[in-house]
Amino acid sequence: MTLIEVEPGVHVFAQDLGPKDRPAVVLVPGFGMTHEAWDRQVRVLTDAGHRVVAIDQRGHGRSDKPLTGYDVARLSDDLLAVLDPLSIETCSLVGWSFGGQVCFRTAAVAPARVQRLVLVGSNAVRASRSLEFPFGAPAEPTIAAMVDLEVRDRFAARRTTIRSGFGTNPSPTVLDWMTSQSMQMPSWAAIACYRSMLDTDLVADIPAVTQPVLQVIGEDDPVHSAKGARWLSEQLADARLVTIPDCGHYPMFEAPAALDHHLLDFLAS
Repeated sequence: MTLIEVEPGVHVFAQDLGPKDRPAVVLVPGFGMTHEAWDRQVRVLTDAGHRVVAIDQRGHGRSDKPLTGYDVARLSDDLLAVLDPLSIETCSLVGWSFGGQVCFRTAAVAPARVQRLVLVGSNAVRASRSLEFPFGAPAEPTIAAMVDLEVRDRFAARRTTIRSGFGTNPSPTVLDWMTSQSMQMPSWAAIACYRSMLDTDLVADIPAVTQPVLQVIGEDDPVHSAKGARWLSEQLADARLVTIPDCGHYPMFEAPAALDHHLLDFLAS
């Protein structure tokens, strides 16, 4: 486990496990979550012989929490800056939710570094509705509502937001743990990431993503819709779409065995 400087004075945490002579799988969590969300997948992938790097994005977990630098382009640059000190020339990227947007941008701008791309619970190119991408809620009123809740009562806001992403009633233990993870993210980082997540438009980057892509989406995901995932799959050069029934936004908690199976199968293909 190490802290890596991604720009002067800003460090990102990376957990690096498994054989260093094997191609790396890099796991990027979603909004408010940390590398610990991937605990089961780290175990499963390392048991299968993969080198697995799980990071905390800036503003999250054990990484630094500066006042600025939360746009998707900067977070993607952070991700690329982590690879060189770990001697990772190429990797498979796995991004969940907001992390999927960061990974998609990375695959588009640095195709030589990304062999495969996995999007978990993420439509990747947008998290809000546009004329080109007619899925999800409109950005501005959603941002305004989320920022207002964060400012008025960030404890309740985080828990409510997390709870709303499940397709079925979550275990109180899981909900408590996820909320505690999210609370490691300060309000300034959360507000900046809400805006970045909902304002970012990567539709123009679709032609640049020619790597094999696996999309794993919960059939009942209320955050990134299965319809949006199907639309993206039809635009990509080489995509495989898996829809998990009776699953919301958190396949690693709601359908972990299915997620493990699809990850291992795709990485072995």
